Amino acid sequence: MARSEPDEVSAPGEMRVFWFLLLTMVVVVTVVTLAVVGGGGSAVLQDVPAERFTDPLPATRPVGRADVEALRLPMALRGYRMVDVDEALSRLGAELAERDARIAELESSLAGAQAAAVTTGTDLFKQPGDRPASEPFKQSGDRPASEPADRADGPARTEEDGR
Repeated sequence: MARSEPDEVSAPGEMRVFWFLLLTMVVVVTVVTLAVVGGGGSAVLQDVPAERFTDPLPATRPVGRADVEALRLPMALRGYRMVDVDEALSRLGAELAERDARIAELESSLAGAQAAAVTTGTDLFKQPGDRPASEPFKQSGDRPASEPADRADGPARTEEDGR
């Protein structure tokens, strides 16, 4: 009969290493667990206060594009806090409604002024001192047609002068 090979018997040194590693792992897990949970007299990880929304939108001037781009809302457990988002959106909505009302007011006053100008025949864009639109544009130095060419207060200009 053939002799069967004996089962491998672990050496006593290998068992010591196994128990040492097992005990070390249990100690490390226990220490980490106590540190995270806060076992002992002082808390290692302190409770962090909830992140609160501080409104960076200006209260003293209208909201601009840079203000909206700089707006950062605090995060919550699943996304953003609805209260903070609603507050920021309602503020932006109010600003836009105010601007729309102002634009509508300015457009209606412009339309009214244009209608009045059409009925009276005045030019809305005429600055004080401007020539009327019916009078042709004159270059500086040109005399009106009613003025004689040979005035006594200065030399007469001819086309040879280049003016």
